[in-house]
Amino acid sequence: MAAPAEHAASACEQTDPPDPEPSSELDPSQEEPADSDADEPAGPKIRETPEDIRLEAIANTVALHPSRDVLVCGDVDGDVYAYSYSCTEGETRELWSSGHHLKSCRQVRFSADGLKLFSVSRDKAVHQLDVERGQLVSRIRGAHAAAINSLLLVDENILATGDDGGTLKVWDMRKGEAFMDLKQHEDYISDIAVDPAKRILLTTSGDGTMGVFNIKRRRFELISEFQSGDLTSVALMKRGKKVACGSSEGTVYIFNWNGFGATSDRFAVKAESVDCIVPVTDSIMCTASMDGYIRAINLLPNRVIGCIGQHVGEPIEEINKSWDSRFLVSCAHDQLIKFWEISNLPQTTVSDYRKRKKKDGRMKSLTKKALGDNDFFSGLVEETEKKKEEEDEEEEEDESDSGSD
Repeated sequence: MAAPAEHAASACEQTDPPDPEPSSELDPSQEEPADSDADEPAGPKIRETPEDIRLEAIANTVALHPSRDVLVCGDVDGDVYAYSYSCTEGETRELWSSGHHLKSCRQVRFSADGLKLFSVSRDKAVHQLDVERGQLVSRIRGAHAAAINSLLLVDENILATGDDGGTLKVWDMRKGEAFMDLKQHEDYISDIAVDPAKRILLTTSGDGTMGVFNIKRRRFELISEFQSGDLTSVALMKRGKKVACGSSEGTVYIFNWNGFGATSDRFAVKAESVDCIVPVTDSIMCTASMDGYIRAINLLPNRVIGCIGQHVGEPIEEINKSWDSRFLVSCAHDQLIKFWEISNLPQTTVSDYRKRKKKDGRMKSLTKKALGDNDFFSGLVEETEKKKEEEDEEEEEDESDSGSD
């Protein structure tokens, strides 16, 4: 639109403006150009670990995808959630949720190719879900007479489940039928493991025993001697030559392979319990406990290496390792899923020489977050601890050189 006539005339009648007064202020046109980087928006913050995921209910179980940065958790309401996780702040997000279970989801596990997800529940059902969309593919209703507590994928077609009554079932998922149905335990089956040859199943139970089952011959082999507490978890260590079982009394029981009747060693951890075990190397494993601590433990020599992290004052339900072994992921009663950096843990060396315990009784912190995410002085504490450990080591060396006891 054209300018009004009176404004146009007045503009033409204006005379040349007077020369400007000298000024100490610089002409904006003569100012130095601003740093172009200052005008650009700051990039996304990259964290050492992904952000915590806050849930609407307590998660009983967490599983990690075998080849992608994706995790799935199941909660006490029977819901299953899938998340993609990232160290880039703000990029961890929910992918889908599924509410197919009628009661608490006890365990979730990915297939080896990462395309299928299996879950078991207190509602006695076994579900198979499509990982991409979270849709139900198949369901086995009334798979057990009692609530199902544990789940293991033996291979792409074979599934093992254990229930609260002590019954183990092994399924051929192509037929949707169980070809093994054995009750050898007097209490709930807490965990299941399989050897690399996919031939022998090991089960731990609340009755304090470990069961041995032969999948190939489809039969029960033997039961171990009774321990004084519930056996809560089981893992193969030392290239399959040793079997480690966690217990409700905080002791790790060690069995020799093919020597399952009696323990070969035991290691009392100063913990309320050892509820979960995740192997990191042939000798190092991570354990989770009711006291909220995640510990790194070396087997043979038996040592607590230090603290990976904690859910302060909250029992931890499950821990698992990411596909690239960079993160350990935990879920607990605080309704949080937390990530812990463990990529340096495999390089840890443990001496046969037993070091003197710290006077304050605190464990060594193995991650920056071990003392708490918001601990302002964590860096200072880590430096102080490192210096103190070096001093202690020097004292120990002096003592050992002098020949004193």
